Amino acid sequence: MKAWIAFWNILLKDMRAYYLKPPNISWGLIFPIAWTGMFFIKSGSGIESILSLLPGVISISILFGTTSMLAVTVTFEKKNRSFERLLLAPIPLEVLMLAKTAGAILFGVVNAFVPVILALFLTDLSQVNWMAVFPAVVMIAIASAFLGLFIAVSVSEVFEAQTFSNFFRFPMIFLCGLFFPIKSLPIFLRPLSYVFPLTYGVDILHGAINNQNSMPISLDFLIITTFCAGLFTISLRNIHRKWIT
Repeated sequence: MKAWIAFWNILLKDMRAYYLKPPNISWGLIFPIAWTGMFFIKSGSGIESILSLLPGVISISILFGTTSMLAVTVTFEKKNRSFERLLLAPIPLEVLMLAKTAGAILFGVVNAFVPVILALFLTDLSQVNWMAVFPAVVMIAIASAFLGLFIAVSVSEVFEAQTFSNFFRFPMIFLCGLFFPIKSLPIFLRPLSYVFPLTYGVDILHGAINNQNSMPISLDFLIITTFCAGLFTISLRNIHRKWIT
């Protein structure tokens, strides 16, 4: 019980200190709105074009929101040595890091539905399988947050975290099937697509929104869950190796 009370307090502290600040709220809204408007306007107002773009725009909103915030906040606290006080708290390290990532996950989930709300004014979303969309959004947010955590515990400076984040994020935009099918990529690039967890989350969204998934949705969920567990485990090992021992 004490561990979960600490979890809640750490989450509230991060929300007040980072995520609920006016610049972050406005950035978190403006970025997905700008991406959504750019792609939707370029595609026209056709239902099929909007539905084909929606999974990619949702995924970008989650990816950039979670990785940007988490990579910077954890690295900043480590640089200012405030993170060391959290490591001394009498709670399991796993609970501590879940608390640190929970704010980014919530931020990413909220970002995800900004494009959805805009799409409601442009097209009919009654055929969307929301029972698959909601868990897919959560899993993409978790995978993105754990990727941000992996980046944050792998560097020591904030600018390094931002650079390292872009090393993963920008290839994912082009390789993960956000806006065009993976099968349209050159053959030598296709294997790289399946190295990123976002590929499987986007595939779920494509299946739920426009019925164009390339793999069974159950397999997508299994693989992205495995990625989440792997990223979280590696991050914990890096913390033990670099920050504790």
